[in-house]
Amino acid sequence: QVQLVESGGGLVQTGGSLRLSCAASGNIFRINNMGWFRQAPGKQRDLVAVITEGGSTNYADPVKGRFTISRDNAKKTVYLQMDSLKPEDTAVYYCYANILTTALRPYTYWGQGTQVTVSS
Repeated sequence: QVQLVESGGGLVQTGGSLRLSCAASGNIFRINNMGWFRQAPGKQRDLVAVITEGGSTNYADPVKGRFTISRDNAKKTVYLQMDSLKPEDTAVYYCYANILTTALRPYTYWGQGTQVTVSS
């Protein structure tokens, strides 16, 4: 069994900051890409940022220059530092991880989602 547990969402004013965390646990042999998606009400789930095992990153255009993704491989944790938040960043944020289990089976796992609300 593998679990991803998220933390760090909440309510913040425009221009504020939040830091999301997502920790993986369970029968993990290796974690490849980790990242974050978000889904606003009535909209599709969109990629926010991704980070490879080696630390290469990629960001969606709306968050470039404001969000920073990082990971701690020893802790099996991915982070999303969100600065200069805007009301349009309001969404449920989901972490994901491409994991090779100890049974050497690859699978994409998802966190439970955490609400981020930015007030104007």
